[in-house]
Amino acid sequence: MIATSTAYDLVFLVHILAGIATLVVFIVMRVAAMAVARGASSDVQRARFPSRRNWAARVLHVLPITGLIMSWSGDSSVSLTRPWIVVGLVCYLAAAGHLEARTLPLETSLAEVIQHDGVASPARGRKLVLSIDVLLALVGVAFISMLVQY
Repeated sequence: MIATSTAYDLVFLVHILAGIATLVVFIVMRVAAMAVARGASSDVQRARFPSRRNWAARVLHVLPITGLIMSWSGDSSVSLTRPWIVVGLVCYLAAAGHLEARTLPLETSLAEVIQHDGVASPARGRKLVLSIDVLLALVGVAFISMLVQY
């Protein structure tokens, strides 16, 4: 379906860029959490966990919007009946739920501890790393499904 219409291709481009941005944000979050898990200094922890909302992680929510637009406007090769699209949507729902219910609250509490005490314990950092690993695994399954298109 690529290169059949300019509008479709623009939505596809936004979808790809949002996917890449999602991976980059999650990897950066994981690196920051690993620093805490390894016992980084107070200055490093404060720099990596500022006391503000993480809007960048929510770029994940662009993926189903652009994906559904492509599916609804595309031909049968990208219809919602295709298993790889269903897998992508299920992975998104699981990742979005995990992000909003587990990962971002963990990150917020970690940032609060760092702002209050100067440093967070390595155990808290490991907990956030594991949560981000779940997100990366879900995004990875969706990514592979989109590439293979079974």
